[in-house]
Amino acid sequence: MFTNSQTLFDKARQFIPGGVNSPVRAFKSVGGTPIFMQSAKGAYMYDVDGNRYIDYINSWGPMVLGHAYEPVVKAIQEYATYSTSFGAPTELEIKVAELIVSMVPNIEMVRMVNSGTEACMSALRLARGYTGRNKFIKFEGCYHGHADSFLVSAGSGVATLGIQTVPGVTASVADDTLTAPYNNLLAVEQLVADNKDQIAAIIIEPVAGNMGCILPQPGFLEGLRKICDENGIVFILDEVMTGFRLAKGGAQELLNIKADLVTFGKIIGGGMPVGAFAGKKEIMEHIAPAGKVYQAGTLSGNPIAMIAGYTMLKTLNDHPQIYTQLEEKTNQLVTGLKEALGAAGVVHRINQMSSMMSVHFTEYPITDFSSASSANNELFKRFFHAMLERGVYLPPSAFETWFVSNAITTEDIEATISAAKASMVAIQQ
Repeated sequence: MFTNSQTLFDKARQFIPGGVNSPVRAFKSVGGTPIFMQSAKGAYMYDVDGNRYIDYINSWGPMVLGHAYEPVVKAIQEYATYSTSFGAPTELEIKVAELIVSMVPNIEMVRMVNSGTEACMSALRLARGYTGRNKFIKFEGCYHGHADSFLVSAGSGVATLGIQTVPGVTASVADDTLTAPYNNLLAVEQLVADNKDQIAAIIIEPVAGNMGCILPQPGFLEGLRKICDENGIVFILDEVMTGFRLAKGGAQELLNIKADLVTFGKIIGGGMPVGAFAGKKEIMEHIAPAGKVYQAGTLSGNPIAMIAGYTMLKTLNDHPQIYTQLEEKTNQLVTGLKEALGAAGVVHRINQMSSMMSVHFTEYPITDFSSASSANNELFKRFFHAMLERGVYLPPSAFETWFVSNAITTEDIEATISAAKASMVAIQQ
């Protein structure tokens, strides 16, 4: 079934460390050979062996309208004839920044970068430069990219591979990184008290997406906002996943929470490599060349990424009903999966926020990294492969969020639910 993928993986390992260019793709958490893709369209991906899959990764979020969305593809093709890069400013960068500011509450200025990692790294540097402090608080299981500071108690691939300490991250960097359990306000209050006037920022995924989909409990984000206000701390929302996916204005709009800085990625490039950080002018003007906090990038504001992102965001801005449709489709999927797993007698929990969700095989609520880690992830591994054999492509890790695209149909969802029923029968035999 996966002969060509096996051949390509064997060859890839000769030239690429581990055979992949991002660790989770290696299938280490679930076992087996990673599937090499050849093409994708709408809700489906097609591998090099000719298999078709209903896709619940959607390039880890940005394909909110489905793969190869025609207006985005046409825009990329047109702009590629002008040049793939200028290394000079373009009017298009202004249009994208203006559109983002109009869609997202509580931001006035945007700086484009090339990835979510770069966005979070730069936002933290800006917070440090703005406050004159060095320490910051992050949350166990939250992943903000692979910059050194963020790899302490990180989720995503670090959790998937079981890496507890990362070689290359120095002790001094780790000492400036304070960690607390997600959804634990008391732990944050204690860290702030123990490090008075030393904390530059608190950074958090408002809806965590790198230890499964973990929802903030009522009052948690509001409590963090209050702590930041009372202690002169910059509150950073990492919306690389949630931005423009949960709502036009991201988690800030959906959850009615205000950040000082926000980081973006994924959707704002329509699937192209891109990132951004944004916030109030008072803070953002500390970034060079307006200020002295240095950040730069040759390909920042790349015209191909900008036109892809502009086309995607304009579609979402002009058609807000897309978010209602996404939630309805995800609700249908969640309801069907609960029925399928329940009928099979499988203990499970499904977390969901709009079009983000995750399945955990446990009887306990999944509210943080510890509870996500205690679920039956061995069963998830078997479930993943059973679903793969039935044409459904899930994230190859229990610590990753599922993403639903608006290209998916009711028939696709019903097929997914049927595949789940059949998978459980196969697993239990």
